[in-house]
Amino acid sequence: MKERKKTIQLEPRPERISSADGDGATTVGIVANYDDSGETRFLLTPEACGLIGASGLRVMIESGAGAGISFPDESYAGFGVEITTRDRAMKCDIVVSFAPLRELDILRMRKGGILLCMMDATLYEREIVDALLDHQVTVCCLDNMESFNGIPVFADIIDELDGRASIIYAQHSLSLLGGGKGVILAGVAGLNPCEVLVLGDGNVEIAAAMAALDAGAYVTLMNNDISALQSARQICGPQLNTVAMHPRVLFNKVKTADVILAGTCTRPFEFPLKLRLAMKPNVFFLDFNETHPSVTAPRTVAMALSNPLVNFFDEMLLKDGFDAMLSTSPGMQRGIITYRGNLVDKPVASALGMPCVDLSIILAGRN
Repeated sequence: MKERKKTIQLEPRPERISSADGDGATTVGIVANYDDSGETRFLLTPEACGLIGASGLRVMIESGAGAGISFPDESYAGFGVEITTRDRAMKCDIVVSFAPLRELDILRMRKGGILLCMMDATLYEREIVDALLDHQVTVCCLDNMESFNGIPVFADIIDELDGRASIIYAQHSLSLLGGGKGVILAGVAGLNPCEVLVLGDGNVEIAAAMAALDAGAYVTLMNNDISALQSARQICGPQLNTVAMHPRVLFNKVKTADVILAGTCTRPFEFPLKLRLAMKPNVFFLDFNETHPSVTAPRTVAMALSNPLVNFFDEMLLKDGFDAMLSTSPGMQRGIITYRGNLVDKPVASALGMPCVDLSIILAGRN
């Protein structure tokens, strides 16, 4: 792509959103994941699409897009959703995709359109950002958004699903069916339960610890911040064993653990490669920074994320449009990466060495 000439637009003119077919209704187009991406998660179920359509929006979905969550086109059509081509879905006023779109698809969108998606490394690529800016696409990353009370609802849902799914996979891995030793996490009379070691202090680690406790395992949560361990104990209860991350203690815990789940600690920590040599044979090891277990539970993801998305569209209509909603929702503003030809996300701008505009200044210029 040719080098773009940057023009900062501080006072974009409000535009009335109208349907590509001219009926005046705001259109929402849902598109499928890329076949070669490995992404299977999805954002909306047929029932959720029906609720969104009943509120006054016109909902379209790319044919076959819901196949990954075991919902055929007929399920969506039964709730009044229009089954269409990818090209037509891309021309809608609001395009919904779990992962950010690639460059060619961005250019197929309506100029000045809106993309709702989840954040990933794609949005740190210069070609993608240039295409978004040139096409004046507004990108709203749902997992960067916060509710009115400061809760990152979408991000928390994915974290909880990742954490709980990790314990399901751990149990399968320990069983004979999964190629393990043929054990279960829980103990029975006369036998100790399996040991689960969780490293980190985020929502995904807490969810994994709680799921492991529910399964009957002996769970240790390690972190390099005592206050975070205190908070985890308050959430999970006294049955959770919380331990400060000391080299010798960590070594001993790794040596006896049947399941090891590595996440993000309060202060930077990288699991030492030499500790892998101390692990038991057939130990189940998972690094949350490298994989998302919920990617294999796309139907559950869609059902869980549909609820806040329906509320999102309801609020958008209540506030008379996306821009009006954005102006009055500071938590929503945190999810905006690009807005009408301007890059407004500081981390992305810093990583790419590009100028960043303060979104609040742009919004103030509109009011």
